[in-house]
Amino acid sequence: MSPGPGPARPLLAVIGGLSAALLSFSVFYVRGDLGGVMTFLRERAALRRLREGGAPAEQVAQAQAGLVALAERVADPDLATRLLPLELLIGVGAGLLIWHLFGRRTQQAGARGDIQERMVRRFAYRRGGRFTLQELATGSPLEGEQARAVTARMLERGELQREGEGFRLVP
Repeated sequence: MSPGPGPARPLLAVIGGLSAALLSFSVFYVRGDLGGVMTFLRERAALRRLREGGAPAEQVAQAQAGLVALAERVADPDLATRLLPLELLIGVGAGLLIWHLFGRRTQQAGARGDIQERMVRRFAYRRGGRFTLQELATGSPLEGEQARAVTARMLERGELQREGEGFRLVP
């Protein structure tokens, strides 16, 4: 049996859900106007350069007023707060999606035969292409039953050949 996901699954779901809620709040706050946000950031940097460059106070005040007007055009905090239930719903949906996807992946991890077959191939390559079931069970991460199952599958497909008590990897 494969070990459970531990605390990672709920932690990832909560972090992902909160991140999605915060991101959706941000998008609604600026009404999805990324161009407006970028313009605001450029204008704010220009204002900072004016202040640091020792520009006249009148020019700085005019730039400050223009920046405030641009911020009022771009940002809509009332919309973002009115849509808070929707933003939280988006966060819950994202958290549930992460919970489901992470859980499904960990449930399938025990049944991934291709990983076990790669383990057998690597083990066989290290031993010159030949090994016994006992060597495989003791020298690899596979347990005895897993080693028997994966070698049986590989025998059926012709990837291994029996040689007395052991197996030989077919190139």
